[in-house]
Amino acid sequence: MKIWCVEDDESIRDIEVYTLNSTDFEATGFSDAAAFRDALATDKPDLIILDIMLPGEDGVELLKFLKDSPDTCRIPVIMATAKGMEYDKIQSLDLGADDYLVKPFGMMEMVSRVKAVLRRCNPTEVEHLLKAGDLVVNLDEHTVTVDRERIQLTLKEFELLRLFLSHPGIAFTRDQLFNDVWGADYISETRTVDMHIRTLRVKLGDYGKMIETVRGVGYRLEVQA
Repeated sequence: MKIWCVEDDESIRDIEVYTLNSTDFEATGFSDAAAFRDALATDKPDLIILDIMLPGEDGVELLKFLKDSPDTCRIPVIMATAKGMEYDKIQSLDLGADDYLVKPFGMMEMVSRVKAVLRRCNPTEVEHLLKAGDLVVNLDEHTVTVDRERIQLTLKEFELLRLFLSHPGIAFTRDQLFNDVWGADYISETRTVDMHIRTLRVKLGDYGKMIETVRGVGYRLEVQA
């Protein structure tokens, strides 16, 4: 999928593009709105990461343009906002942005949010069954079976397992898991993640061992070959 990054800081733009290209996306960077608009005349991306602070036409103005145009209004947009600029986040979401990143952000957080937005905006592309051996998650029926026996998970346990199985081998921080499963606006502590991981492991039995603790980071699901 094609991801376009509109960012005037060359060093940030280069690492965004490099990271996305390294995670099986086709990424292109643009330094300002003018270069981005020129490219839109001949091509369309699957998702846009848009910095608010741009020279000339800023990110908010560009977001308005994208959402007002029939040709681009359905393209998902993730806004990059400065830390502490609460108004920018609210304004961007009100104008139709699909998510936001607060600078400075980690590259794996960026990739995680890109994948999450693409899943929400392209639900038909999500596999109906997620499997790891005889651990099967049925997304249509919202059921989980282990060795053909159905197990009962809470909604949050189910969402954690779905996220892990959708991205095997990827290490998620507690903040990433919390934001993806509970939502950025949910008020609680990331220790909530640890509690749910603990109960999920117990319910999965031997398969619970696949959810590994990554010291100093968070968790990942490692599928054995």
